[in-house]
Amino acid sequence: MKRLMSRRDCGAGVLVFAAAYLVSNAKAAPPEATVSIDNFTFKPNVLTIKPGTIVTFVNHDDIPHSIVETGGKFKSKVLDTDESFKMTFETAGDVSYFCGLHPHMTGRIVVAS
Repeated sequence: MKRLMSRRDCGAGVLVFAAAYLVSNAKAAPPEATVSIDNFTFKPNVLTIKPGTIVTFVNHDDIPHSIVETGGKFKSKVLDTDESFKMTFETAGDVSYFCGLHPHMTGRIVVAS
């Protein structure tokens, strides 16, 4: 005589299938990195990342700052203390930037494939 699956067995099978499906179709979160603005400097001054990385710039100074890409490809709003700006870097290459309010403050992101 064949044994039919109980509701409990059937439910457990559905859960295992659903979990396997979600794991196999889940996308990995993009990598992230942080650049701190502190004492009128970007730290780290040079950051090396992989394509697709989200970089968060956080102003820890008591003075407003902004982030401006040297070639004009992106620009943040003016960031007050503890405010942040996020940018995703997709393409390999060097990205130079500076503070729009204090141009002597410079930094560079190396996007290495």
